Amino acid sequence: MDERYVVRVPPASYTVSIKLWELGSAALWSFDLRRHADALMEALMQSTGESVHLSVLDGREVVYVHKVECPNPIRAYSQIGGRAQAHCVATGKAMLAFRNPQWFAEIAHDLTAATPRTITDPDGFQQEMQRVRRAGYAINRGEWRPGVNGLAAPIFDGTGAVIAAIGISGPDTRLRMARLRDLTTPVREAAEQLSTELGEIGPHASLMRVTNHWGALG
Repeated sequence: MDERYVVRVPPASYTVSIKLWELGSAALWSFDLRRHADALMEALMQSTGESVHLSVLDGREVVYVHKVECPNPIRAYSQIGGRAQAHCVATGKAMLAFRNPQWFAEIAHDLTAATPRTITDPDGFQQEMQRVRRAGYAINRGEWRPGVNGLAAPIFDGTGAVIAAIGISGPDTRLRMARLRDLTTPVREAAEQLSTELGEIGPHASLMRVTNHWGALG
């Protein structure tokens, strides 16, 4: 009751609050995220021939919440539930770039290198974030693991906030810069389609529908 998850109903009973409903709605949405992304991720893997990742941001790290592995014997290693420094990977950069500018201006002075290619210079990092925002996608050039490149685009909810990112990764022998640029279109299209679908079923949309229903009853 002190945390406002339940409300006391005199004389001696309780009822759940809107806060508890919001918590449950967010949990259901996380399942929707994977469920709605599954077919798109499979299609993206088939069209690109590379492993596909779905990531969310947790502080300064990405968490891989879903993955579709490519059949190629040489591929980038990662696992569902695994983490990576957000500023080093494409999905992380795709999400970081759309955070509050003041927020990533602060973390720009506290970046650690995972490889010699990791961008750790504050000015260079902020320029990279500006490039990602303009282009609508991010590229990882061996910044997390040597010899592994990646490409990702952000996924937006119905309010315009970035909630996840979808991307591909693979060895730099296959994902050279020219090919990465060629693959930006299918990756961005997958992110845009997920943004449209999740904007209709996400927690903000769900809360809006319930609020509108209550308003109509009132």
